[in-house]
Amino acid sequence: MHDTTWFEINGKPAVFIASTEFRDAAEVQANALGLPEVRRIFVPHPIQDATDDEMRAKADAIVDAVIEALVD
Repeated sequence: MHDTTWFEINGKPAVFIASTEFRDAAEVQANALGLPEVRRIFVPHPIQDATDDEMRAKADAIVDAVIEALVD
């Protein structure tokens, strides 16, 4: 979240991506960093045990949303 906020403050579009387990923490961090509207997208949790194919599927499922968030 810190990096995403830094990029946004410096005029570079960014999107925070994390698993759903971190949804609440991301909101708290965005507020604490002074950018509550920072764009964020969540993938289904867990990810640490996911296979390469499962991670590709998670990425494929959000790629359009990431692009949309960056150009919106």
